[in-house]
Amino acid sequence: MIALQTFLWVILPYICLTMLIVGTVWRWRVDKFGWTTRSSELHENRMLRIGSPLFHFGILAVGVGHVMGLLIPKSWTEAVGLGQTIYHLIATVGGMLAGTAATIGLILLIYRRRTVGGVFQATTRNDKFMYVLLALPIVLGMIAVILHQVLGGEHGYDYRETISPWLRGLLTFRPDTSLMAGVPIWFQLHVIAAFLLFAVWPYTRLIHFFSAPVAYPTRPYIVYRSREEGAPVRRPNRGWEPLVGPVSLEPITREEFGMTQDAEANK
Repeated sequence: MIALQTFLWVILPYICLTMLIVGTVWRWRVDKFGWTTRSSELHENRMLRIGSPLFHFGILAVGVGHVMGLLIPKSWTEAVGLGQTIYHLIATVGGMLAGTAATIGLILLIYRRRTVGGVFQATTRNDKFMYVLLALPIVLGMIAVILHQVLGGEHGYDYRETISPWLRGLLTFRPDTSLMAGVPIWFQLHVIAAFLLFAVWPYTRLIHFFSAPVAYPTRPYIVYRSREEGAPVRRPNRGWEPLVGPVSLEPITREEFGMTQDAEANK
């Protein structure tokens, strides 16, 4: 039993975290062009417009909730006057809403992938395996919340006395396996499934999580130039200055266009 506890709550998590870190670095160095979601929007976008935001915003909210609940010590929240009853209510209601949104979104995305011909043909075995490991922690987490938080009484199960300090100890290389011994089975399965997902994360399309387009709103405009000789070209405007009045679309030669660009660059 001690050997099993050590494997589940020390060895396995460190193996999974090592695979996450090493795999991400390897993918960045070797497979940058494969670092993509392989978008299937061209095949179908009606269900995608509903399922994708539900899943992504839901799973982001779930992630933020897990960080706050697992990494912030209980003593800190109590120090600012947030007792267990209020914390349990906020965490349970917020977790259920976020988990429900993520679950519904994932169901729609899987249904779309299975029923839309073009999307299904573009689905690889890796994708199917990824969806299984992605669904497991979400489903197990929802079951744990319903059984032990919603139906578990006023305070529910206080995971901040067991799972939270165990995880913080794991991240500081001082894991205490005894903290996980009495944790309800559904929470234990949820934790194991989450670490298994981390292990395969870099080797699936989930890798795009590390490439969130946060700089997109400030990205400069893309300039398109025609290859055809004598094609109408709109005279360039300076940087981010707004366009005032009608825009001239008079044809200009390549020489004029190049001179205008050089003049702008020298300003």
